[in-house]
Amino acid sequence: MDQLIHYAIPFFIVLLLAEVIVTAIHQKDYYEKKDTLGSLSMGIGNVIIGLFGKVLVFGAYSVVYNYRIFTVDLTQGWAWVLLFLADDFSYYWFHRISHTSRYFWASHVVHHSSQKYNLGTALRQTWTGTLSGAFLFWVWMPLLGFHPAAVLTMQSISLLYQFWIHTEYIRTLPAFLEFFLNTPSHHRVHHGSDLKYLDKNHGGVLIIWDRLFGTFQPEEEHPTYGLTKNIDTHNPVRIAFHEWADISRDVLRSRSIHHAIRYLFGPPGWSPDGSRKTTRQLRDETTPKKVPDSTTAR
Repeated sequence: MDQLIHYAIPFFIVLLLAEVIVTAIHQKDYYEKKDTLGSLSMGIGNVIIGLFGKVLVFGAYSVVYNYRIFTVDLTQGWAWVLLFLADDFSYYWFHRISHTSRYFWASHVVHHSSQKYNLGTALRQTWTGTLSGAFLFWVWMPLLGFHPAAVLTMQSISLLYQFWIHTEYIRTLPAFLEFFLNTPSHHRVHHGSDLKYLDKNHGGVLIIWDRLFGTFQPEEEHPTYGLTKNIDTHNPVRIAFHEWADISRDVLRSRSIHHAIRYLFGPPGWSPDGSRKTTRQLRDETTPKKVPDSTTAR
């Protein structure tokens, strides 16, 4: 079974230490000790849980693969191109829905909980993603005929790629690369809590899905990192489970099944009385209202 992430850990550590040293030399505020320790704690927990999670996911993919429609011949180069595109497309929709459904956001919010943006933030990963069913966004691939081990390998390659884009030190790449690839500039936008940056740039390796499906936003003002309401804690248990705890409280206090379902699966920020706001509601509030032309109004 794929172990690419585990093999890459020493390289992650070396690059992280290099960025810390450069940051200290340049006297930047990109790192903060407790924040970085919180990120590393989340990353270590993710790796440990992942040892068991990968077994679960591989088993689920294998069951589906037994009922595959085709068998994709991975000895052919074109098959790996299709595998890459299928994985990246799946990641885009997983990532996008993780921002628009609170159930999946409860796991993904971990990655956005730091108010810093650095290579340490890249390691701030969920402990609950596998158990909450994130892998289901890829289950169509073994059904189509991609071998489970190949699907897991491509998922790991995507995560490896995304490590290096968590940096302030690379401003932009050449324009043709910025057009196709997810880059540090694009991903800084994704981590921004500014209204114009919320729920934008969900791509994994490629940014073309965001351009195609209307979620692309170029980097303009420097982003404000973190959440719209920050949790202000470095406790890894709190980081991992705070949104699940908040969901549980909301569901238990719900006055109807409909409200409970909306609290669980609706967009983050949804509330029945409007006391909290979703991203769409916040944007609607700032959109100027059209005034009818008095010469044509009746």
